[in-house]
Amino acid sequence: MPEQLNHEKWTGKTDGTRWMHQALIRMFKYIDVRVVYVFMAIFVIPFYMLFVHSGYISMYHYFRQRRHYGAWKAFRYVYLNHYRFGQVILDRFAAYAGQTFQFELEGNELFQELSRQDSGFVIFSSHVGNYELGGYAFKSFDKPYNAIAYSGETQSVMDNRKRMLNPNNIRMISVREDMSHVFIVNNALANGEIVSIPADRLFGSTRFVECDFLGAKAHFPLGPYALALQRGVPTIAIFIMKVSAYKYKGYIRRVEIDKSVTTKNRTERAAALAQTFVHELEEVLQRYPEQWFNYYEFWQPDGK
Repeated sequence: MPEQLNHEKWTGKTDGTRWMHQALIRMFKYIDVRVVYVFMAIFVIPFYMLFVHSGYISMYHYFRQRRHYGAWKAFRYVYLNHYRFGQVILDRFAAYAGQTFQFELEGNELFQELSRQDSGFVIFSSHVGNYELGGYAFKSFDKPYNAIAYSGETQSVMDNRKRMLNPNNIRMISVREDMSHVFIVNNALANGEIVSIPADRLFGSTRFVECDFLGAKAHFPLGPYALALQRGVPTIAIFIMKVSAYKYKGYIRRVEIDKSVTTKNRTERAAALAQTFVHELEEVLQRYPEQWFNYYEFWQPDGK
């Protein structure tokens, strides 16, 4: 099926070797991240736009077809999108090196309220902004926080993630081919813990729900929404968006099935929950259109 193949083309793996990552971390111990931003803007981004056409073309389609920008504006925003994504990656390595970032949270009272309850809850994350960096800055005091992570990342990145997240009471759960991570997630929710799941990418799964997203049909993974409904736990969405060199703004939103939905069919209810999440995703992208980081043809081929 075409949409499944599209989702598999983009792996989300950080470029570079282990020694390159270590050199970058050592450099950030002495150099302001903004200095590297300039080098990236002048040399690295033009290279990617010239030679990595798959990401460029999919983003151009996003700005032209989904945001309805003119050709020149779409081209400029493709450059800005690549630049923002590069900043997001560099910020993670700067954090590994000890540089700090400011965070402003909107809706944090909702997170705190759910954290104090006995029940666990699910956080729907997505590939926008810099969700991972938020985990480096905040501690989960009230209950353990379990984050589903792509298992194909480079080892150096995985090691640094663990080093940054473990002191904050955040544990990574790698997606595994034998699906054993599902049992870990279920146990975590049964124990009243927090589970964070990417809710916008199929990762090769054939089970999906179709949602209206920015004026066209798109596939979203069924699993995160079905899991939350099966466990009967609250669900929220968190977006951590870059606003300046050293500042991010976080948006925490409740995600619930619209009261007008009365069906008891599990798949239809999961689709309704997904549509609510997609609405929140649309709201964030309306403010930060350049921070959409899914580099493949996300929408269905007939979604003009």
